[in-house]
Amino acid sequence: MHNHIINASIQIVPIVLDKHPYEWVDEAIAIIRQSGIKQETGPFATVLEGTYDEVMAVIHAVNEHLYKKGCAEWISNLQIQIRSGGDVTGEEKTAKYRSA
Repeated sequence: MHNHIINASIQIVPIVLDKHPYEWVDEAIAIIRQSGIKQETGPFATVLEGTYDEVMAVIHAVNEHLYKKGCAEWISNLQIQIRSGGDVTGEEKTAKYRSA
C-alpha cells in the first residue's frame, strides 16, 4: 500500500456482561492514544489518521489487547477512506464546518 495519509474510524462494541462495556471501550481508546497516531475520539467512534500501515497497526493493537485481556466478545466497526492519488485528511473534510 502507498504511504499517503488515510482516515479510518473504529468503534468497539463489547458484547459482555463481565463489566460495564465502557470499561472495555476506555481500554481501546487508551491503546489508540498510546500509539501516538493522530486521533479524535467522538461519542460513537474514534477517527484515526496516518499511513495505511500505521492505521492498520493501531486497529490490530486494539483488537489484540481486547483478546489478550479476556474480553469475551466484541464488534469492531470500521470505516476506512483511502485516496490512491494522495492524502485524505479529516481537516479537509470538516474544516468548512468548524467555527473560526
